[in-house]
This record gives sequence, C-alpha cells and structure tokens, in this order.
Amino acid sequence: MTTNLIRSLNVIKKLNCRKFHTTCKVSNFYESNRKGGFPYLYDPKREEEPPTTFGKVKKACTDFIHQLELFKEETKENFRMDPPMCQRPGEVDIQWKFNGDPDEIYKWTVTSDKDYNLGYSTASLELTPNGTGLFSGVIDTRPVKDGKQKVGGYSNMRSRIIKKAFHVQDVLPWSGFTHLVMRIRGDGRTYVLNLHPKTTFDIMWNDLFNFALYTRGGPYWQYVKIPFSKFLLSNKGRIQDIQGPSPIYNMSSFSITLSDQVSGPFRLEIDYIGVEQDAVFEEEFAYELYKPPNPYYT
Repeated sequence: MTTNLIRSLNVIKKLNCRKFHTTCKVSNFYESNRKGGFPYLYDPKREEEPPTTFGKVKKACTDFIHQLELFKEETKENFRMDPPMCQRPGEVDIQWKFNGDPDEIYKWTVTSDKDYNLGYSTASLELTPNGTGLFSGVIDTRPVKDGKQKVGGYSNMRSRIIKKAFHVQDVLPWSGFTHLVMRIRGDGRTYVLNLHPKTTFDIMWNDLFNFALYTRGGPYWQYVKIPFSKFLLSNKGRIQDIQGPSPIYNMSSFSITLSDQVSGPFRLEIDYIGVEQDAVFEEEFAYELYKPPNPYYT
C-alpha cells in the first residue's frame, strides 16, 4: 500500500513539474493595452502639452470647438445622403498618392524594432525628386542582448487611423471593392501587406489580414493587383487555423512590413495605393479549409 502511494505521488510530481516554454507567459486573463505595453509613437507635428493649467484649459477649449465644427460638417454630410452609388469596374480609386506633397508623409507612421528598443533596424519615409514616396532603411537581424529577444529586424509603415469628430475611430471606405492595387518599384525583397480590422474585444486586437508582396529589383515599375480574398488571418504573427473572408468594410488602416530576416538596406518606392472593383470577380475566399474528423488535434 505504501509503495503504491509513493509511486502515485511520484507520477503526480512529474505531471505537475514546471517545464521550459519558448513563448511568453500570459499572466493576465485579458489584454489591458492594445499595444501590449509598447509605447505610442506620436506624430512629429503634434503640439506639445502646455506647461500651465491655464494653457491646458485653453487648448482643451480650442480642441472642443474644432471637434464641434467637424461634427457639424459630418451632420450636414449625413443629411445630404449622397454616398457613391456604385464603383466603376476597372477604375482604380486611389487612396494614397504622394504627388510631392510633404503633408502626405504625415499620413503614415513609420516604425522599426529600434524605436521600441528591440533591435537595431532603421526606417524612414521620404519624398523622391519625382514626387513619389520612398520607404527605405536598413534591416539588422541582431537581437538586443536583454535575455528576452531571440530575433530582430523589422520595419513597418502604417497609415494613420481615420478619426471622426470627437476622436471617434472610422473605417476605410473600401466596401464593395475586390482588389488592392499598387504601383511600386522594389528591390527584390519580399514585403508583407497588412489589413488592420476595426476590433472591439481584446482577443481580436492583434488580428491582421496578411498577404506577401513579391517585388522585383531593377529600374522598372511594378503594377500589383491582389484580390482581397487572398489575404490570410493572423494573430500576433501566427497564421490561424480557422480562416475566412476578410471584412473589407471594417478595415481601420493599411500597413507594409518588411521582416524577411535578411540584414541589409531596403528600398521600396511607392507611386500610389488604391482599390478596384472587378465586376467579373466573384471569389469571396480563395482557400479551402480542412476540417479533421477529430476536433481535438495539435
């Protein structure tokens, strides 16, 4: 009896022993921060907070009046009820085009692992002499020696989230479109296109819809036309098992990421980014899901 009890206790100890895990631990029941604890990178044109209380109150009143004016214009637009009735097939609705305008640069947020003290990569978005946008920098795959980071090397440019009156988040006007269209000139690297959905619950804050952008090196421009049905759902960089059509009507922003684990300079010149409606294209989702007979699989 005693021998059997000792054997049972040993088995229980083996089952309950702590093991080494390569992923980060989850200490909370829910995510309290959309950025996962990372700081927000503000607009360089953003005004500094006034040092005095009177200055803060004055700035708040000015901002409130400005938001009321925006709300007034939005109310007029809603009562006018003049939405686009249809999209012309084959016509590209350009969403972002630089046109040599410096203000177009501030419609994007450029980040890299160096901005968060996670690596040594650098990135920037500038205008070329021809008036196009140039997303360039240096990818450095060396990780920071803090005992936590395993890999490094990524850069990203993301469009700013559209805000309505009183800072209410809006979505991109992409409902009804079927393709993403770009005119670019790359360097042979593989980039990733990301669609950021507008989400409410914390379990979906890190959801993205991704598709690879294969560029060609050389002096020639590249015309890219990608169906929205090709984008794959991912969460925190991992492709999910259960997939589905991407909700184009509920996208808050668009981004381009480079993280190909190849150290060296990169260069992606962008003429324009737009969307297109193809009346012949009827595909909603391009991939067939496999559902195993036993749902409990790994």
